[in-house]
Amino acid sequence: MNNPLSEEDLKDLFTKDYGDKPPTKEKWSNYYQDDVLFIDPTQEKIGLIAYIEAQEKLIKRCDDVFLKTHAIAINGDVAFVEWTLGLKIMKKEFIYPGTTKLVFGKTGKIKEHRDYFDFCGPTFDPVPILGPFIRRLYSLFVN
Repeated sequence: MNNPLSEEDLKDLFTKDYGDKPPTKEKWSNYYQDDVLFIDPTQEKIGLIAYIEAQEKLIKRCDDVFLKTHAIAINGDVAFVEWTLGLKIMKKEFIYPGTTKLVFGKTGKIKEHRDYFDFCGPTFDPVPILGPFIRRLYSLFVN
């Protein structure tokens, strides 16, 4: 296996301030295999083109996006990145703390990308009536 991406590479990939431009398709292709598997709480995509389209759709739905890296751990062909994602939508800010598991392929590029975060809490908690209802419904399954 070629060397996987470094901590600095991953920090660069998982950092975006409000107002900054998102990564280009060329940048994504420097980090991800063409057949990458991407999974998060809302979707599953196979292939670099599908991954990029998913990222572009998120960015288009928002007024602005930030991503801040907190910690990175790399062990062989697996890495974990702890992060905070911020989305500004219609003058509201939604904050999602999360973690990404990355698996590197033989070329050293990312072949699997899985995001772990609570989608429901930060999305629905600020919404009157709906937020408490969703939280109560969620608690029925975890308590």
